[in-house]
Amino acid sequence: MRLLLSSAILAALAAPASAAPPRIVADTAITGALVAQVLGDLGEPHVLLPSGASVHHYQMRPSDAQALQSAGLLVWFGPELTPWLDRAADAGGTGAPQLELLDASDVTLRSYAKDDQHDHDEGHDHEGHDHEGHDHEVQDHGHDHAHEHGDDHQHDGTDPHAWLNPMNAAPWLTAIARELSKLDPENAATYAANADAAAQDYLALDQKIAQQLTPLTDKSFVVFHDAYGYFTEHFGLPPAIAVSLGDATSPSAARLSEVRSQIAESGASCAFPEYGHDPKLIDTVIEGSDVAMGDELDPAGAGLSPGPMLYRDVLQRMSDTLNACLTTE
Repeated sequence: MRLLLSSAILAALAAPASAAPPRIVADTAITGALVAQVLGDLGEPHVLLPSGASVHHYQMRPSDAQALQSAGLLVWFGPELTPWLDRAADAGGTGAPQLELLDASDVTLRSYAKDDQHDHDEGHDHEGHDHEGHDHEVQDHGHDHAHEHGDDHQHDGTDPHAWLNPMNAAPWLTAIARELSKLDPENAATYAANADAAAQDYLALDQKIAQQLTPLTDKSFVVFHDAYGYFTEHFGLPPAIAVSLGDATSPSAARLSEVRSQIAESGASCAFPEYGHDPKLIDTVIEGSDVAMGDELDPAGAGLSPGPMLYRDVLQRMSDTLNACLTTE
């Protein structure tokens, strides 16, 4: 018996150790959820943006810089969404490869300046980007992104809130699995299987939400800021009337007056405050009207617990919140 046990121990010691997944750093909880789904039981990402923090205006901490320096892969949407990460990424804050999700192949993007959608493979310029002729999977950055915020500032270029179209989940999952497989080929089959399973789940979720929102295709509504274009376009809803046109910047008195006129002209029936922002602006624009106040929307999942189900929960809760108010009006 001792001989058998000793042989088993020696065999275990002699066997090569299973490769550990690389340390993955993600910019936001949405990105972290996608990465977590691909990793499965093999690990979990380090998410830079704390719960409740602003996606657009976060200030990085020393611990964030340390996480970037030890990263094996940085997965982020790109400077259009998280400008606070742009300088650290470009300045060599991490020597690791980077995957920008807004640059991934087969992702559907929309422009702030136009009400059109276009496929990433058709070729386009992001704000501050010239992507023609280079690999969209792992970037070698050498760009400078100006990201200004002012009263009623409206972006030109790419709308970065692309996760609100659930059909973008599949190409992102595929891209993440591909990059992880390059760094950890021993677990490539697991990453691919996890990505495929998650993509199928998002496809089913997309169909469920589409069915839920079909009766609302003629219902106008008001939101806090201009972040919902992907969601409304994909599901055939009227464009949301945004109180703030920029990245949650404070609207001017002239903008508030314009929104009131849009509400009256559109016959909007509901208004939705946004997690982390004062609802008083919503109260102001609907005062004296018949518009009902709905529950909070949380497009970035800032109020949710991070984890692999967060992105799915963001989409389903948005649909549930819109449906709860708009179907009663």
